[in-house]
Amino acid sequence: MARFVGDVDTLQDSYLRVIIPALVAVVVILGASVEAWLMLPAAGAVVVCALALGATLSPWASGRIAASAGRRQAPVRARLTGQLVEAIDGSAELAVAGRAPEHVQRLTVTDARLATLGREDARAGALATGLSSLLAGAGLLAVLLVGIPAVHSGALPGVLLAALAFLFMAAGEAIVPLPAAARRLRSCVAAATRLEEINELEPAIVDPPAPRRLPGGGTLAVEGVRLRYGAGEPFVLDGADFELAPLEHVALVGPSGIGKTTLAELLVRFLDPGEGRITLDGVDVRELAQDDLRREVLLCGQDAHLFNTTVRENLLIARREAATEELWAVLGDVELDGFVADLPEGLDTLVGEEGALLSGGQRQRLALARALLSDSRFLILDEPTVHLDAPLAARVMRDVQARTTGRALLVITHASEHLDGFDRVVRVHSGTLESEPVPVGAGR
Repeated sequence: MARFVGDVDTLQDSYLRVIIPALVAVVVILGASVEAWLMLPAAGAVVVCALALGATLSPWASGRIAASAGRRQAPVRARLTGQLVEAIDGSAELAVAGRAPEHVQRLTVTDARLATLGREDARAGALATGLSSLLAGAGLLAVLLVGIPAVHSGALPGVLLAALAFLFMAAGEAIVPLPAAARRLRSCVAAATRLEEINELEPAIVDPPAPRRLPGGGTLAVEGVRLRYGAGEPFVLDGADFELAPLEHVALVGPSGIGKTTLAELLVRFLDPGEGRITLDGVDVRELAQDDLRREVLLCGQDAHLFNTTVRENLLIARREAATEELWAVLGDVELDGFVADLPEGLDTLVGEEGALLSGGQRQRLALARALLSDSRFLILDEPTVHLDAPLAARVMRDVQARTTGRALLVITHASEHLDGFDRVVRVHSGTLESEPVPVGAGR
């Protein structure tokens, strides 16, 4: 993502620092050559040749040097960046192990190598700049060598000789930005190539040309679904069938890595099945717009993202018009209201990047509260209590089920406890889904 953003920013230079300077140079060279030809045809030929040579040779040399510098410096810079990240992230471990001085020495050696390459490439760049000045001086000398005899012969008034010299020097100013433009052009071409590679990729999931409308009131169903992640890979789901009725609460259980999260991603169409289909209200989800599907079926995953903004704004993503009282209510359902009330700014306290200012359990419960605030008909919760201690997990699960009595709920868990209140328990086994009896006294 950082490279993508950097490439987009780099392309901003293509007009201002590449195309426009090149166009200006062409116009100036042509205009100066015509003016010089009108004064003295031989001088016009010299001006156009000298300026054209300066406008091509110097940028070419500068571009080649910049490309060589990039090839030489990029691996060393990458190694230095990696070592810096390791030093920062593992500073405590390095200090405890007594390896900090050794790591600092490696950083010093790599930095010195990068500095050496930078000086060598800077000298080469200076030579390219000197070449530009040399060509300009040679061109001016050539103009004078043509113009002085013409003054002596009377073919050119003396005052126009000075005009020719100043005309050539002024036109040379238009060539000065071209070496930098050549270096920038290489960067823009590389950035454009990478962006074009991304642009040509076909998205895994696309909306149909004419999305269908949902009739509403139906079930969410899995019909004969088979899915694997590669041609030679085993099937994660193999002929799976499942149906979640409106208002039904179902627990989907099974050990980690058995395909539970994969099924959840199929239900919201983060993936498409290799065979079979997923339907909502009897309509294949591939015939629906993705926004329409995810408005009705919401997945709260284990790694649900929290934005670097306030608690309030993270909750309002689910339903923008929700009142403050509703926010406190869903926070109470996940037993986070007391914690938020004690924060310096309450609901308006920042949670940090990806919720860094919260603990793992608090981040998970805030994401869960956001899901409860939504208006989705079908709510899928993937391991909603995995970071919570057993008593808190049981209370939160009980309150979640109470909050969702008016809609369907699918809770994915690898544990067999906390199944109280579910209508059904479905187990993932060998790629298929098998219903199990609800534990005695646990049903709704």
